[in-house]
Amino acid sequence: MKNLALVTLIWAFSFSLIGEYLAGKIDSYFSVFVRVLFASLIFLPFTKFKGISVKFALRIMLIGAVQIGLMYLFYYNSFLYLSVAEVALFTIFTPFYVTIVYDLFSLKFRPLYLISVGVAVLGALVIKFSGLNGDFLKGFLLVQGANLCFGAGQSAYKFLLEKEPLINQKQIFGYFHFGAFFVVLFAFLAFGNFDKISPNLTQIIVLFWLGVVASGLGYFLWNSGATLVDSGVLAIMNNALIPAAIIVNLFFWYKPTDVFRLILGAVLLYASLLIHKRIMKIYESK
Repeated sequence: MKNLALVTLIWAFSFSLIGEYLAGKIDSYFSVFVRVLFASLIFLPFTKFKGISVKFALRIMLIGAVQIGLMYLFYYNSFLYLSVAEVALFTIFTPFYVTIVYDLFSLKFRPLYLISVGVAVLGALVIKFSGLNGDFLKGFLLVQGANLCFGAGQSAYKFLLEKEPLINQKQIFGYFHFGAFFVVLFAFLAFGNFDKISPNLTQIIVLFWLGVVASGLGYFLWNSGATLVDSGVLAIMNNALIPAAIIVNLFFWYKPTDVFRLILGAVLLYASLLIHKRIMKIYESK
């Protein structure tokens, strides 16, 4: 839980940095490519190449390719059809994908989990809801593609590592970034705008932070933390980023926000965790 909370804080700052310094200024495919490149290089020295089965390494690479690689392709293209607020709004459905995909992997269905997850979604909706424009279906579907990739990736990683509890995750997490690297490299070469790949010093520092801290350390802590908590808690924590990002924007970039809705939504998110603890006890007693 501590890992997930720390990463939530890191990603809250990163979201603001992207909006302030990169979005619309640097090619998005280039930004993603650099992030994953830095993350891959950071984990390269720790990666264990001997004693790891090819099958296991390929599975980790596939998870990374989906959770980061494909997710970013859906996510960045959604901005062609949606405002930033609408993209943020539509990410609230990620918790449902986390619980459903994990239950599919586990071959079991826990319907009561959808209650606590639903309360978390309601809390995020209260915080982020604003009017929608009339042409958002394509954007909505693209964001759901991103949500599904991110939710499925972390659920698959959690399920796979629960089968290998003794493995040192630091030694195998490089494969996660390697898998994402090949996807974003292809996307950058195929779709990148090479006229917008000359970052200034500030943007280089931001990209370094995003690659080393947000992507490198962040995804490692998030996915390793996912193996330590219940799938329902993991699902709920996926929406904790929304109030955290708004608070960062409010206090560091002085962005206007509805404080009442922020507090109400945060209370609902906290309540969803309390409800989920009760639900967990119900399943544990059976």
